[in-house]
Amino acid sequence: MKAQEIRTVFMGTPDFALETLRGLIDAGLNLVGVYTQPDRPKGRGNKLTPPPVKELAQQHDIPVFQPLKLRAPEAVAELQALAPDLIVVVAYGQILPQSILDLPRFGCINVHASLLPKYRGAAPINKAVVDGETETGVTTMQMDIGLDTGDMLVKKKIKIGPNETAGELYDRLALVGREAMDETLVKLLNGTLVAEKQDNNFTSYAAMMKKEEGLIDWDRPAIAVHNQVRGLAPWPGAYTFLNGETLKISRTVLCEGGGKPGTVLSADASGVVVACSEGAIRIGELQLPGKKRLSAADFLRGQSLPIGSVLG
Repeated sequence: MKAQEIRTVFMGTPDFALETLRGLIDAGLNLVGVYTQPDRPKGRGNKLTPPPVKELAQQHDIPVFQPLKLRAPEAVAELQALAPDLIVVVAYGQILPQSILDLPRFGCINVHASLLPKYRGAAPINKAVVDGETETGVTTMQMDIGLDTGDMLVKKKIKIGPNETAGELYDRLALVGREAMDETLVKLLNGTLVAEKQDNNFTSYAAMMKKEEGLIDWDRPAIAVHNQVRGLAPWPGAYTFLNGETLKISRTVLCEGGGKPGTVLSADASGVVVACSEGAIRIGELQLPGKKRLSAADFLRGQSLPIGSVLG
């Protein structure tokens, strides 16, 4: 079977999906349509902005579809008319109904940013970092009606750096996602693709992160606080309180030190050291409401933070 013989629909929305779409384009698949979320208002002027996937599809003259609800009868009929042999889904943002899952002869293949069955759900990258995992990866999966419960096809593993943020990991996993889908496609074309059932005894779930999950509890060990900070960067962000004001913090590292949890142990150009229940963290960047995020050195030029101050 040749790639150009496979009528393919791609479904994806954010930057994370771009590399996989580029891989499908480079592979020479017959891309008959790209589905993405509707344009959304963005920025101070609330200007309607197309999703990154739409922009890439238009650059390659691929028809773009942006149904508000994919399960709407007219949207399903529109997709049926494209008669896809394969649907590839990467961070699309809508649930595919059974009527669509059953449509292509090669099924719907999802590129999921975790080593399934761990971290099913919407925020697998953030949760892996928050939990202090040292490795993660991407799994391609034959989609079914469940939430990331389908049979696994190809897995790619990578290490997570001890100070790596979720945002940095997101960028690396986007490239790994392309590699995993490229391998999946090669195996599909040569007839060697084998599906493996997920072991439900090892499942975990990664729900979408909420802003309140960024509140730091200094009574936790330094490693837990550090993982929380980097796992919630860049969004929704970790924060504490300074003199009643929200203080966002980022770029932390573990360091020596002890004292009452939340106490500032030192504050200089190298960072702000704060005690936790076990150990301490050094904060590299800080931000007060209405202000820019600043390095510790720049922050301390305009803000007093005496040793012994208590955050939280």
